[in-house]
Amino acid sequence: MGDNWIEPLGHIKMMAAVQPFLSGAISKTVNLPQSASVDDVQDLYKEAWQSGIKAVAIYRDNCKVAQPLTVDGSKETSPANIAKSIGANVARPQRERLPRSRSSKTFEFRVADCKGFVTIGEYIDGRPGEIFIRVSKQGSTLAGIMDAFAMAVSHGLQYGVPLDAYVSAFVGMRFEPAGITDDPELRIASSLIDYLFRRLAIEYLPTSRRKSLNIVTSDERMQPTLPGVEEIAEASAQQVNILPDPPSQEIEVDNEFMSYDAPFCMQCGTGMQRSGSCFTCQSCGSTSGCS
Repeated sequence: MGDNWIEPLGHIKMMAAVQPFLSGAISKTVNLPQSASVDDVQDLYKEAWQSGIKAVAIYRDNCKVAQPLTVDGSKETSPANIAKSIGANVARPQRERLPRSRSSKTFEFRVADCKGFVTIGEYIDGRPGEIFIRVSKQGSTLAGIMDAFAMAVSHGLQYGVPLDAYVSAFVGMRFEPAGITDDPELRIASSLIDYLFRRLAIEYLPTSRRKSLNIVTSDERMQPTLPGVEEIAEASAQQVNILPDPPSQEIEVDNEFMSYDAPFCMQCGTGMQRSGSCFTCQSCGSTSGCS
């Protein structure tokens, strides 16, 4: 194998040069190509006998079912040509750039105490092709990470990665900030990434595909699950007149007057009576703190 491989006769000549200095035979194998014939083997043995070699072993390539090293000398099946053929036949992904002038969608969101904006650039047919995410303050670590993440997702979309592959991979991720959102269709999110890709699924994926990924809106969750079942909900009152609390009234207790705003005694639990600016318990004599 290689460029400077040794011909079978070269093995014979090397052993012939060393044989006069040895009393025994030489353990050396003469390698023959797969195309070697019976006459080639006969000529090698004859040359070895004439050179005074006491023993010779030969091996023809691929003469056994299994061998440590297999070499095929044909150009078509050489490793270099195989690599070239594989590289030439493999289809490389092509980047589909968005048109210079394209439509986009921008929406505002809030997850827990984190507010942000998302802009989605679209192809002519409405497919998403790029995404821009702005959260927190510019220059912060979270803003930088989200910018890099949005750039990676945008490149993937332009190189042919389907959106539902991203949705199935990122929906359900859990990290802070997480909690209640201001989106009426997605009330709770386990992370910013979880909310963003569920929002993208609602905007761009078919309903059947969304439901297979267990992504439904709040209205879809409220729909009846059984055929023929109708849910009736009474509308809440738009305006309610809340009456003020009634004024404190005095009631007669043991021929004395006690107001509703009098506290209970901390010692015995009996209702206390006003005594000037303080309250006094008529049962145990405790006061509310006045001297």
